[in-house]
Amino acid sequence: MTAHGSGPTVDISIQSPLWNGHNSEATVRRAIAAAATGDTREAELSVLLTDDAEIRTLNAQWRRQDKPTNVLSFPAPDTGNVQPKLLGDIVIAYETTAREAEMEHKPFEHHLSHLTVHGFLHLLGYDHESDDEAEIMESLEREILAQLDIADPYTTRDEVEG
Repeated sequence: MTAHGSGPTVDISIQSPLWNGHNSEATVRRAIAAAATGDTREAELSVLLTDDAEIRTLNAQWRRQDKPTNVLSFPAPDTGNVQPKLLGDIVIAYETTAREAEMEHKPFEHHLSHLTVHGFLHLLGYDHESDDEAEIMESLEREILAQLDIADPYTTRDEVEG
């Protein structure tokens, strides 16, 4: 993991004005810097901060699910040894992120950090399709978020749901 303030080059586009006033760019950059390892420190990726309407369109187009979601990741095709390595794109929807943070009684910035880390790990090839994959990915998320002094998002979720 990298020290705060270092990491991949991140191009952040804020498409929806709903994101204004949340320090979202700094939150996203900090989360990605914490998640970056080895070869990803010199990589590039983009993050689109959008709204539920846009992410619903993308979710329907790419995942055949006609509903909004919190985060989508689009890994870049492998380009071999071309440097800098392009990791792909992360898209995060404001309304869903805000609604989930409120339902789970956690600060908006903490949930945004979690979704950013989650999306970043997807760009690196991690997934949660099976229980074993989910356990590995969630463990990494917990470790990265702990570096940012953010509580375990899965314990919080389990307590809220339970």
